[in-house]
Amino acid sequence: MIKRFFNALVLIGFLASTQAHANVAVKKFNVGYYGFEPDIITNYVSANARKVGFVRITVELMVEDVSYVSIVEHHSPLLRDAIIDVLMRQPEQKVKSMTGREEIRVLILDRLKRVMEEETGNALIQDILFTKYLYH
Repeated sequence: MIKRFFNALVLIGFLASTQAHANVAVKKFNVGYYGFEPDIITNYVSANARKVGFVRITVELMVEDVSYVSIVEHHSPLLRDAIIDVLMRQPEQKVKSMTGREEIRVLILDRLKRVMEEETGNALIQDILFTKYLYH
């Protein structure tokens, strides 16, 4: 009798654990992505005053929920402007280095979260991905 009771408790615990993992898995895979079209192209601060440098990036935004994609799309001109503003203020050394590129990505992510927080009351954006990053 005690063995059946114990087995029932173990089964209930297993089922509850499985359900909890299923809920986490569903939430984890409900993220959405928004890509800016066309690519973002802007100048950056060049060390040589006679040379103009430019950077071209393709940006994908990861949002917390697929339903937020339409909200991000609605605010895409404002978000694009924020990305360009951050990029054009970066020095040449930062634009051309791998560590600098990651720093720029984090700066842009923070700026976009702030912009969305101001506009919608929620940051919405979970991460930013550079799928193309070219500079000259």
